[in-house]
Amino acid sequence: MTIVVFMNNMWLRGAVLCICLVYALAAAAAQVAVPVKVAVFDFELNDTSLDGEINGPNGDETARLATLGVQLRRAYAATDGYAVVDIAPVADEARSRHLQACGACDASMARKLGADFAVTGSVNKISNLILNITVQVRDAESREVRRSVNADIRGNT
Repeated sequence: MTIVVFMNNMWLRGAVLCICLVYALAAAAAQVAVPVKVAVFDFELNDTSLDGEINGPNGDETARLATLGVQLRRAYAATDGYAVVDIAPVADEARSRHLQACGACDASMARKLGADFAVTGSVNKISNLILNITVQVRDAESREVRRSVNADIRGNT
């Protein structure tokens, strides 16, 4: 599923993406009596922009990035059929890896936590005006990607 978003507030865009993902998976979770346990990892920033290369990390972007994982955890927690597991025991390991390109290490960490699914997210900053947010859901047992949602963003505020 790809969503193109033209909004001025990145926080709002992140919330829209989170809501879309939760509703895309809600039907599957509603069919089981036991809550589906999800490990929602912190979002990663892949900044390939000239601005990022010249100026380095941007404090505002770092703060907005941190809110995306929080928003997604809240969205899952508020949705019937899901239980969010605490990622604290593997947080340092997760931060040291690129979770969407680590050979399913996210699934291994989610399995250690007792989760059924690993949920990872990244913001790819191509330029100051072009960003892409990707959220990926991987089965912790089979290590297969079950869902992937992308939102293309125009603007960086």
